[in-house]
Amino acid sequence: MGNIITLTTDFGLRDHYVGVMKGVMLSVNENANPVDITHCIDSHDIRAASFVIGNSYRYFPEKTVHLAVVDPGVGSERRPLAVSADGHFFVGPDNGVFSSVIRSCEDFCAREIKNSDYLLKEISSTFHGRDIFAPVAAHLSLGVSFSEIGPQVQNPEVLPSDGYSINGNEVRGTVVYTDKFGNLVTSIPTEAVGGGAGASVSVGGKRVAGISESYSSVEPGEILAVGGSCGYIEISVNQGRACDIFGEAPPEVIIVREES
Repeated sequence: MGNIITLTTDFGLRDHYVGVMKGVMLSVNENANPVDITHCIDSHDIRAASFVIGNSYRYFPEKTVHLAVVDPGVGSERRPLAVSADGHFFVGPDNGVFSSVIRSCEDFCAREIKNSDYLLKEISSTFHGRDIFAPVAAHLSLGVSFSEIGPQVQNPEVLPSDGYSINGNEVRGTVVYTDKFGNLVTSIPTEAVGGGAGASVSVGGKRVAGISESYSSVEPGEILAVGGSCGYIEISVNQGRACDIFGEAPPEVIIVREES
């Protein structure tokens, strides 16, 4: 199982970048098993990449290596990073892309990638995914000791938490991720709400029906709130796109729970 390497990037599928990284990994470990999580993160959206990684890595076996390249600071002074957490390895830039993993795992170890034995011989200033992260991920998949990657980092970059707040029966959060279907995933855990159809939901000042059991609980075209598969409340439109209604700016979401 140690040969699995997942890939999360903002590269898209038009260019050769993803294929080249896989070629580098296979050149290091011919038995590597690259698995694409997504290459459709919006360009430079570190927060979205962190959300995707934090909600996907647990579904893979321990010792899986998770490679993330959403790297607007490539070529700058930002550190290349490897993280060991929860029985998994994570490789990518030290720009907050692993925030969700680090926040959820108290017992993690981060190391700056320094050992040139595990890098390509020539390092470009624009494609660290190929020259640094892909070969390091492949070496880790072969069982190279994590301590050999480089010196320990005590303060890896962590993005501010989106979070949510509870005041009496009122729960407030915001939108943290928009999926391909236009569903708005909020920072409010489903378990924090507890209510159902009787809850009052407001999104950017617009009232929504109470929390539904499924997308089809309302008529096509109607807005709804639903407990999503990632464990957070989602704002959706049955057979439509909630993001088209609420726009680009993440709206505040307010849920008033049912009285118990």
